[in-house]
Amino acid sequence: MTDIEKIIKVSSNKTPADLVLKNAKLINVLSEEIYETDIAITDGKIAGISKGYKGKKEIDLKGAYVSPSFIDGHVHLESGMLLPSEFAKLVIPSGTTTVVADPHEIANVMGLQGISFIREATKDLPLDVFIMLPSCVPATKLETSGVDLNCYDLALLIDAPWVLGIAEMMNFPGVVNCDKEVLSKIALGLEKHKRVDGHAPSLSGKDLNAYVASGVASDHECTDPDEAIEKIRLGMYIMIREATGARDLEPLIPVLKKYNTRKCIFVTDDRHPKHLKKHISGMVKKSVELGVDPIKAIQMASLNTAEYFKIPNTGAIAPGYNADILVFDDLKTFDPKMVFKKGKLVAQNGQMTIDMTEFKPPELRGSVNIKPLKKKDFQIKIPKSKNKIKVINVIPKQLITKLSIEEVKNENGYAVSDTTNDILKIAVIERHKATGNIGLGFVKGFGLKSGAIASTIAHDSHNMIIIGTNDEDMYYAANQLVKSQGGKIIVENGKTLSQLELPIAGLISNKPAEEVMAKLQELEQTAADIGCKINDPFMSMAFLSLSVIPEIKITDKGLIDVSKFKVTNLFV
Repeated sequence: MTDIEKIIKVSSNKTPADLVLKNAKLINVLSEEIYETDIAITDGKIAGISKGYKGKKEIDLKGAYVSPSFIDGHVHLESGMLLPSEFAKLVIPSGTTTVVADPHEIANVMGLQGISFIREATKDLPLDVFIMLPSCVPATKLETSGVDLNCYDLALLIDAPWVLGIAEMMNFPGVVNCDKEVLSKIALGLEKHKRVDGHAPSLSGKDLNAYVASGVASDHECTDPDEAIEKIRLGMYIMIREATGARDLEPLIPVLKKYNTRKCIFVTDDRHPKHLKKHISGMVKKSVELGVDPIKAIQMASLNTAEYFKIPNTGAIAPGYNADILVFDDLKTFDPKMVFKKGKLVAQNGQMTIDMTEFKPPELRGSVNIKPLKKKDFQIKIPKSKNKIKVINVIPKQLITKLSIEEVKNENGYAVSDTTNDILKIAVIERHKATGNIGLGFVKGFGLKSGAIASTIAHDSHNMIIIGTNDEDMYYAANQLVKSQGGKIIVENGKTLSQLELPIAGLISNKPAEEVMAKLQELEQTAADIGCKINDPFMSMAFLSLSVIPEIKITDKGLIDVSKFKVTNLFV
């Protein structure tokens, strides 16, 4: 009997299903209604929806709600700092069974080898991991990445069935100004009838029209309703983001309550492990609490995403669809009591029901390659007749920054950190090719009173980034990260106070999720102990080098004026 014959016979109730979920209250995202029925499953697919199906195994749900499982439409797995199997262990029990990953973090460090690592580490998980090929490695020419991926590199992978298209096109000036390399990557995705994701914060008017006309179909950078509505009107899908460092759901609720939500998708983008346990289910719950219709909320977490990415047989409960199913008791908490992946029970009551220890990733080479440092490398000589500096101002819970002009603190002709006014030295050190590039500047908003914090996670090229109150501690922190081949560290008076080692590309730990979360909590507390007033300082620090997000950033090449897309002088 062929697979088609088998599912037909089960659908027509001539052959018992592998599993029947009896007395389910189905949340039908296709018809936007809720009704009681039975759901027949065979060979991992939905065979039928109707009362009276017989199964080899039957589960009486007694009126519990059933919905399609959730899809994360845009996530950087590396941002969780976990092995993909550990990531899966956290998100599956909350109802996420499919993610669309953009591996541009590891690709910026290790290129195609990094993308292959993600694929090999995820291909056998009870979590479908599709990949969007990174479009901007590097994000701009204003920083040094480990690799430069061109259109020909991406063409090697574009036909793979696990590749859904081209990931976030951050270089929107390159699109609008018809940069040939940028356009070739867009064309590659479109020619293969695959999606091209966008990244266009605050882009508006005719420039936005041009961006959309190029074939870019989505954006996850909307932070206010007007921006989202403009983009929806032009046909874009809006990826509504709830990341660790950028919470955009609540500001965009007015859009979800008033306008067509079928063009809206839930995504997490970048999340630390402690925010993974609720994952997309937390977004569904929060949106409903804020007044969004529960069916529409679930659509945004399932069907909308599957349809946008053209993921076959996914995102709804209907004959022929994959049996990716959630069972929960109410439409308030959205905590699944059961999670099925292709008809197999993979989690129950918040716990995995299958062993995840068997999923071991391949090994990667060391990735922290820095020209030997000297303490004087952190010194900033003050030019004659200059006493003011440009300072990066962090904004809590936002990726954007603001520029301010401040008085420089002068010690023997050198610019130094001013803890009294919360103006701290920041350094970005190139760590891929040992070029010796070091960008130096100042940042306001962290509040450190002593010591330094440092990390090899700095979006998107992931050079080493350090914020400190003095040059000696910054120098010590940098050398310790070289020794550990990556990680996050807090130092004070030449001693390590807390450290999380990230030996996989300087981005990912090889430890269990519980150990990583405990160490991250320790780092946060330690940062607070030395005066830091940001709850998650490493996440905020990581985005200070992302030179495609306004207003002012810093890379290994220096201080970046994002509006002009060029290096700018520190002193004014």
